[in-house]
Amino acid sequence: MGVKITRNAAKVIKKEMEKEENKGLVLKVFITHAHGDHAHYGLDLVKPGDKDNIVSTDKEIDVIVDTNEPLLDGVKIDYLYFPQEGFVITNPSHGNHGDH
Repeated sequence: MGVKITRNAAKVIKKEMEKEENKGLVLKVFITHAHGDHAHYGLDLVKPGDKDNIVSTDKEIDVIVDTNEPLLDGVKIDYLYFPQEGFVITNPSHGNHGDH
């Protein structure tokens, strides 16, 4: 199970995780809606549970993912400043490039 976090996204995530109210929380990526062969994704900071599957990334950010959900394998978390500031989550390995 792989998760890719871009440099821009890592900066924003780390800044948020450093806040006092977020101490002990872990980033979680999940599917908000799936249809056909692709999905729409969401992010949250949550307290990890005993049964959560945690994936380490090359940006030193651990991410909770449901390893039973194949559309989460290969997910890419990015943060864009233009045309609209915010996170963009896609899964290029499953043909989801965020084009709709």
